[in-house]
Amino acid sequence: MDLNADLGQAFGSWTMSGDAAMVQLVTSANVACGFHAGDPVTMLDACRAAYELDVTVGAHLGYRDLAGFGLRALDASFDELFGDVLYQLGALDGVAHAVGASVDYVKPHGALYETLMHDAEQASAVVAAVGAYDPGLPILGYPGSELLKQARAAGHPVFVEAFPDRAYRADGSLVPRQQEGAVLHDVDTVVERAVRLAAKGEVVAVDGSVLQVRPDSLCLSGGTPAAVAMAARVRAGLEEAGVELESFA
Repeated sequence: MDLNADLGQAFGSWTMSGDAAMVQLVTSANVACGFHAGDPVTMLDACRAAYELDVTVGAHLGYRDLAGFGLRALDASFDELFGDVLYQLGALDGVAHAVGASVDYVKPHGALYETLMHDAEQASAVVAAVGAYDPGLPILGYPGSELLKQARAAGHPVFVEAFPDRAYRADGSLVPRQQEGAVLHDVDTVVERAVRLAAKGEVVAVDGSVLQVRPDSLCLSGGTPAAVAMAARVRAGLEEAGVELESFA
């Protein structure tokens, strides 16, 4: 099972703690590419740390929205999003190569991630851009999303992820963060859900129904000391359960 987390999300004097500890816990690092977060030095630091620890680097693609941390949906045209994705891939790939690493997959961030679950036009722009950059580049995303449907049809390797610390609806979607109970904070509960997802490919929804997810990767929240402590417990729980941890890419 792969463990992924978002890294390299500082920008200038605005810092985000936890990267140094989190990179030691994951097998894949989603590194911000400068649009929703991340500056050249931060990107270099994240790629260098990942390379030194044999952690796979992925491009964490977002809307051009530094002020909103990429959490605001933008009505971008096909050409705008196509160009923005190419720009981000080229930036991170150049930085990664400078420290001996490479960009081995892509994953959308924030509002772009949510939009690509259902928006066919924006999904087509992202898939076209990734394909123009590297036709064989794997794409990590949400199961059943428009992004992964189009990526699979275009011949990209696709991988699905699950979220041990997020509440799921019966239809398989995530409970929106704005709703109470959307994010789980009890460590034992999150660890149990992670082990069940890795071992059985299933998660219990808020109505008690059991969903079949079968993830290739588990996403670990980061950015705070509490999140890092939670991630450490999740990794330890998986290892104690005999789950082999390795990157999907």
